[in-house]
Amino acid sequence: MTTANTNADTEVATLGGGCFWCTEAVFLDVKGVVAVESGYSNGHATKPSYEQVCRGDTGHAEVIRVRFDPKVIGYRELLEIFFVVHDPTTPNRQGNDVGTQYRSGIYTHNEEQARIAREVIAELQASGAVRGTIVTEVRPEANYWPAEAYHQNYFAQHPGQGYCAFVVAPKLEKFRHTFGQYRKA
Repeated sequence: MTTANTNADTEVATLGGGCFWCTEAVFLDVKGVVAVESGYSNGHATKPSYEQVCRGDTGHAEVIRVRFDPKVIGYRELLEIFFVVHDPTTPNRQGNDVGTQYRSGIYTHNEEQARIAREVIAELQASGAVRGTIVTEVRPEANYWPAEAYHQNYFAQHPGQGYCAFVVAPKLEKFRHTFGQYRKA
């Protein structure tokens, strides 16, 4: 995981919100997040490669595993950020990225996370804060595999690359503008 920390007082959240470069860049900037790792989850293949996932051969979603300190930021707050920085109403799509690997998903590590995820979705849907029907799947994390090394911390290493400049950077800016209180100092 990027910015590794093995502190036993941390928890893990696994989130799929389209391209993992976008969500990784956002969550690396969140106060209380001690590590982020891009990977693949909830498919049927063992040890999938980026190429296999992109072809749609594995059923995996592109995800990030977020290790966070719950004394600094809670799981609910992480989900609130997650729902602002991606579109949870488009099945198998985020902008121009299309395919099942780009689906919106919350892949839980225990029943408490599943309960909180369902509550947040119900609250957002009822409030009208999200236009359209939220299609985010909530399932236990299964068959996770880390993405290749060149995907880790991608935005920080390639901020001028076209996709990073025109897709990732605006999502990061949206987080910073909307959730300034959760930014790392």
